Amino acid sequence: MNVLVGFDFTLAAGEFVAVTGPSGAGKSTLLHVAGGLDPPDTGSVAVAGQDVWAMSSSTRAAFRRRNLGFVFQFFNLVPMLTAVENVSLPLVLDGIPTRSADARAEELLHRVGLGGRLRHRPAELSGGQMQRVAVARALVARPSIILADEPTGNLDSHSSTEVLDLLRSLSEEDGAAVVLATHDQAAAARYAVRQLHLVHGCAQTVDAAAPSLER
Repeated sequence: MNVLVGFDFTLAAGEFVAVTGPSGAGKSTLLHVAGGLDPPDTGSVAVAGQDVWAMSSSTRAAFRRRNLGFVFQFFNLVPMLTAVENVSLPLVLDGIPTRSADARAEELLHRVGLGGRLRHRPAELSGGQMQRVAVARALVARPSIILADEPTGNLDSHSSTEVLDLLRSLSEEDGAAVVLATHDQAAAARYAVRQLHLVHGCAQTVDAAAPSLER
C-alpha cells in the first residue's frame, strides 16, 4: 500500500504536533522519511532549508546527529553502556571530547530525574527510566526537531504521562519542535497544539487546538 500520497507537511519551530491514525496508516513512515532514515519514492524533505535526501549518506548521518533527536518505542539503548554513555554517544560520534559529552549527558539526566542512575546500564533500569534516558539522548545535541515514534507504547499509564510531560517541558525549555506519532487520541489532544490524522497513508484532518494542561 502506498502511504503519504500527495502529502505536504510543514513544521514550525517549537511546535508540538501529534500524528495519529491506525497501524499501517503511515505514522512511522512519516517520521522515518522526515528524519532521513527511509528515502521517499518521490518528493523532498527540507529541514532548516536543507534537502535531507539530496545529501550523501555520510553528510545526512552527521546532519541527523546535529539537528534531529529520535525517541523510539523500544528505547534503542546500547545494553553495555551506562546511562551517561548512552546519552553522550551522539556527541562522541560527532567528535566532541568525551569529558564534554559526558558533562552534557549528566546535565540532561539530572533534568529528567535520573541523577542517581548515571552509571546504571539499561538492564538495571525500569521501562520508564530507560525511556527517560532515550529522551535525554534525543536532546543531547540540542536538536531543532524531536521525532518521537510511539514513545509510550511499552510503558504503563503513569510512566507514559511522565515521559510525555517531560517531552513537552524539555521541548519548551530548549525550543525544539516535536512530532509525536501515537495511537493515543487522548494524549494527542492533551499535549499537541496541532493534530494530523492519517488514514490509509493520506492526511485526513488537521486540527488546531491548544493543548490541555489538566492532570
